[in-house]
Amino acid sequence: MPDSAPYSADVVVIGSGMGGATTAWALAKRGVQVLLLERGDWLPSEPENWSPDAVFMQRRYRANDEWYDAAGRGFQPGIHAFVGGSTKVYGASLPRFREADFSAVEHHEGISPAWPISYRDLEPYYAEAEALYKVHGTAGEDPTEPWRSTAYPYPALPHEPYIEDLRGRLLAAGVHPSANAMGIDAEGDCVRCGTCDGFPCRVRAKSDADTCAVTPALATGNLHLLTHTVVRRLNVRDRRVVSVLAEGPDGATEIRAGSFVLSAGAVLSAALLLASGEGKEHGLANKSGLANGSGLVGRNLMMHNNTHIAAVDVDRRNDVVFQKTLSVNDFYLDGGDGFGWGTMQLIGKVQGLMMKSWATRVPLPALNALAARSVEWLVMSEDLPSTDNRVTVAGGGQITTARAAIGMSTHQCGTVVMGTDPTVSVLDPWCRTHELANLWVIDGSFFPSSAAMNPALTIAAQALRVVAESDLAS
Repeated sequence: MPDSAPYSADVVVIGSGMGGATTAWALAKRGVQVLLLERGDWLPSEPENWSPDAVFMQRRYRANDEWYDAAGRGFQPGIHAFVGGSTKVYGASLPRFREADFSAVEHHEGISPAWPISYRDLEPYYAEAEALYKVHGTAGEDPTEPWRSTAYPYPALPHEPYIEDLRGRLLAAGVHPSANAMGIDAEGDCVRCGTCDGFPCRVRAKSDADTCAVTPALATGNLHLLTHTVVRRLNVRDRRVVSVLAEGPDGATEIRAGSFVLSAGAVLSAALLLASGEGKEHGLANKSGLANGSGLVGRNLMMHNNTHIAAVDVDRRNDVVFQKTLSVNDFYLDGGDGFGWGTMQLIGKVQGLMMKSWATRVPLPALNALAARSVEWLVMSEDLPSTDNRVTVAGGGQITTARAAIGMSTHQCGTVVMGTDPTVSVLDPWCRTHELANLWVIDGSFFPSSAAMNPALTIAAQALRVVAESDLAS
């Protein structure tokens, strides 16, 4: 390695998704000099942004990575290498976890472990994250919602007539439908189109990590962004990360900083730690890779158990455009048998061509007729942690996820868990590694459990908490 590095900063952040972007924004607002490394580029504004064929059939915006399942079969994971990461195509559903999610919860299949922090610890940062990501919602409708110190920063998105009628029928059935907490610039550039959930936003009205965090942070003058920059290794000396080895447009380079934040996503963050050398090389008590004295780096991979349901009324057409405005959480904490079942959320209106991406043998006219008369739900339940669900890295950098091929790859979490005991966790409650004093991991990796809610707002809230309460910003 050269003695001097062409790039340096107070803090280097690796990855510009929800965790990395929010961390970079919070640091930059405090005057910290931040270097943000993103392996992809800016996602272009183009007609294909709103094309079901380009997005779902051609997979135009998916990363070209190949991962492997436990049987050695390769697959293309559903990750996105752009400034803003996978939030560029997420559905912008930004709910808070329920207060019980931070405690140990018993399920049919086992125990969902407690977090080392409580809802109360995170609550003020949830409020700050909702303001940053322009979250729209209504308090008081959902019987499972946690307490709030502030109102939603923006009112809930109105239901279109078809959904308002559905809401009335659900109320009559005895449940409590509630407005989705959505991150949308409804007061600005949003055109309330039918291509939001799963698509890039061509008018930048979706509250993704690029629009709400990276771009404003760049405007402060305290953030520098390097795109097309892939981090290959973290270099350690005397129990501190001293630099990263990265490959950019001009070749390999070494990048130094006082502190480092890893925010590449739960699979890739764990993979980078595992690929950065045996702990014995650095005088650490690691079993394999960095920050791995517990042996848990890469283990406990979780991604939610998601089921998509299309409810079809053959006698009625669904004319809704922006469908994703309603949830039902009556069964979240107790489905009637003493165990929590999870959430039901409307998803963006599905088109026939989107169905064709998986129902490949069904004629498109039949799928179009089905989509015209269906309303689509996401049923999300908790994925419990298991040390057998893990990420491993072969000598050539090949990533294997020891579970079924995870082509969707959304909501990944749990591979670098936080806790108070270094023997059974990788990070402390402020996401700093137990073994390396200047390395933090801020993405879904830190989750001890997955809960059964969309994780993005919780990642953002914890990023704000880490910057405010730890010495990362000092």
